[in-house]
Amino acid sequence: MSQPARLAAVLALITASLAVALAPSPLDARVGESTQLYVRNGALALQRGKSNEAIQHYSTALSDRTLADDRRATILNDRGVAYVRMGRTREAIEDFNRAVELFPEYAATYNNRGNLLLALGLADEAVKDFDRAIVLAPGYAAAYNNRAGAMMQIGKPDKAIRDFTQAVTLLPAAAAPLAGRGRAHLKLDRPHAAIRDFSRAVGSDSRFASGYRSRAEAKLRVGHFNEAIEDLSRAIAFDISNAEAYLLRGNAYLSSGQLEAAIADFSRVVELRPQDARGLEARGLAHTMADVQEAALTDLNRAIELNPRSAVAFAYRGYAYVRSGRPEIAKSDLRTASKLDADNAEVLWAKASADEANGNAEAAIKAYRRALDKKPGFKRALDALARLGVPEAVEGDRVVDGLGTAGWFVVTNRGRYFAVNRKLPKIRVPLEMMGEGKPRLLSWEEKQRPFRQIGVLTYHSGVIEGPKGPEEMEQAAIIDLRSSSVVAIAPHRLGKKVAGWTWSPNGSVTVASVDGVTDQFQLRKGIPVVDPALAARRAKRRRDRRRAGGPSWAPWADDGGFGFAQPRSNRRSRKYRKRRRKPKTIFDMLFN
Repeated sequence: MSQPARLAAVLALITASLAVALAPSPLDARVGESTQLYVRNGALALQRGKSNEAIQHYSTALSDRTLADDRRATILNDRGVAYVRMGRTREAIEDFNRAVELFPEYAATYNNRGNLLLALGLADEAVKDFDRAIVLAPGYAAAYNNRAGAMMQIGKPDKAIRDFTQAVTLLPAAAAPLAGRGRAHLKLDRPHAAIRDFSRAVGSDSRFASGYRSRAEAKLRVGHFNEAIEDLSRAIAFDISNAEAYLLRGNAYLSSGQLEAAIADFSRVVELRPQDARGLEARGLAHTMADVQEAALTDLNRAIELNPRSAVAFAYRGYAYVRSGRPEIAKSDLRTASKLDADNAEVLWAKASADEANGNAEAAIKAYRRALDKKPGFKRALDALARLGVPEAVEGDRVVDGLGTAGWFVVTNRGRYFAVNRKLPKIRVPLEMMGEGKPRLLSWEEKQRPFRQIGVLTYHSGVIEGPKGPEEMEQAAIIDLRSSSVVAIAPHRLGKKVAGWTWSPNGSVTVASVDGVTDQFQLRKGIPVVDPALAARRAKRRRDRRRAGGPSWAPWADDGGFGFAQPRSNRRSRKYRKRRRKPKTIFDMLFN
């Protein structure tokens, strides 16, 4: 992302956080009446989004030479906020610096200056300001949230999670720190943990478009494509011109085999960003899969014109040539793609597709596996390996002895841990770790009706630093054996706290987790609810029939609980006799 684009994006977030963090500075008796009026008008203008007008009011107020240093500092701070919203960063920094000199105990100024430094890409300097703000105001949620953002920028997601968690503790209903922590979990390859945080964020703010989009990204990671499509549709409803959301939804449609819908979304990306090669690349791939080769090559040729160094565009065009039966041209494009980015998952997939088409299954399998290594959960590569009859076990898996239970064992592959079971070869459970240590499987339980083929695998997920010292944490993976998928991973135990699990006859499970979050998952179609009184009457009638010696299947009439019922068999016999009665002849009718 370019410097201006990053600045604009971060400033948008800063403006939102400042609106919450900074109420108009309090007025006091030391300030003249006219100055108080200008400050009040400046605050009202700032709240209404009229930043230029606010600057004028604050500047007039600052011309009052009788202002005390602390009061002048708060007005400079507020004018700095207005300058930030106007994009006038130099003036904003000058106001914040002067405010710090006059009133070094005012935490809000450090927080705001830190936000601006973060927007300018000076994350290390920003952290120093946030540190100072937190020392001065330990309950300052916005400062924790913003310091976490700085930690993300400098590549320390673990530390970011600690700060986001503190911000969530201070402001449980705020969407921003929840979404931030979700992004940190994604960075640490914990998509299930991320989904929980993004779900809380959109629960707090149902119009939080970026929250829906982020949750969709996490759901795509775990292969929940239809749920991702729903989230992206919500995000688009709130922001109909967001090209990134259309691009993501198009890829979700593509992964789920809905080619027409994918092409429509990619076309929207091209319409919104005609100079962005990614929309054309994606639409070219979708056209190729739909066997519309002419349109595919038109898109991919244009994408290469826009970005001649796009390895993905060359890889997709090579794949299009493979599909259209032109292997020699395909080789040239695939060679170019490899020179540009040999480790790109899409490039590896395209090369594998060419090898598969040429009958070189061994090379194809190797390339598909490499693609999965670079992009875990890559559905096109997974589908190709399944098509080739390759076992689900991934190349490079190494069993870790002593960590398994009940037929399950732990494997490690390139620093990640998974639970696998030889009797369930299609299931591979990612063991998301939340703290230090190795995962240790603790229990496996398969549920009964109405949750047949639902299982819960609990495991030790590390030691984390709690308020009173280190605490062991356990998580539980809910697994659908019918679809060979992991539904969710939820915190089960933290120290002495244990989650509450409620399995309902309607087919849902509610998990009141140890972190105070309650999640509900609809796993199966539930057992129909029957009125207990009616069930008791039916049971009594069955007992009465058994005592009378009648067959258990005899279709006795239902008396509805009132009086006696006549056996249906008698009614049926009369009806039967009535139907079988010989019809009257003309003689009968004349001489009856």
